[in-house]
Amino acid sequence: MNRILPNELPQFLRRYRIPGGRLKAFRVIHTSQKGATVEFRLIVHEATKDLGADPKRVRLKVRLAVVEEYRFQMRPNQPKIRITDARISYLNGLFYVNLDAWSLESGEQPKLHDFRASEVYAGGRELYVEEILAGGRPKPADQG
Repeated sequence: MNRILPNELPQFLRRYRIPGGRLKAFRVIHTSQKGATVEFRLIVHEATKDLGADPKRVRLKVRLAVVEEYRFQMRPNQPKIRITDARISYLNGLFYVNLDAWSLESGEQPKLHDFRASEVYAGGRELYVEEILAGGRPKPADQG
């Protein structure tokens, strides 16, 4: 898996279009050494590169390690799989992933309370991402 550093986060967010994607699975892994790890498996689209072509679908594994807080709950009448809006930010030394973000005003940056109001969020010290090929194999690093 490729570790994303805080200064690399904007580049990662420009590369993939997470809103409109699908949450395929998530799991919480508890270990005694580093605490909890939360892993999301998503189907997203690459950012549009050619206006005449449809963006390519990509399977991503997003992993938060050394997780300090998370919530996974589903309220009635909410979409269960489709990601309507998403946010990934680095705040107060933690990466936060939110897969059901509330709309923000134009130019407004998400704050900690925006993540904590979510039904599906996690905050951890380390963020890792990996593209998954068909059959569940990781994409070789030299393919970009």
